[in-house]
Amino acid sequence: MAERGWREPLASASVLGRWAELVGADIAEHAKPISLRDGELTVVASSTAWATQLRTLQRQLLVKIAAGVGPGVVRRLRVSGPAAPSWRKGPRTVPGRGPRDTYG
Repeated sequence: MAERGWREPLASASVLGRWAELVGADIAEHAKPISLRDGELTVVASSTAWATQLRTLQRQLLVKIAAGVGPGVVRRLRVSGPAAPSWRKGPRTVPGRGPRDTYG
């Protein structure tokens, strides 16, 4: 694996594929891993409250992941909340407040 350069892709696939097993069913239900690059795991939470909770549990999650996959695979955890809906429709947009700017 090391000679062919497969170590990082295999570690990444292991973390993403075994996410529920590594962090537990409760956390896996509300957080989805998106990518693992250069030791940084990006996770998207189902709500802003869960994103805050995951940030406070970051150290414990890194220890759990290291115990399951190995040390040094995930060195940093980046947690983000759900994306807000976009008001932009179509290829052309006008700067400004958008659909709320109709009275004045």
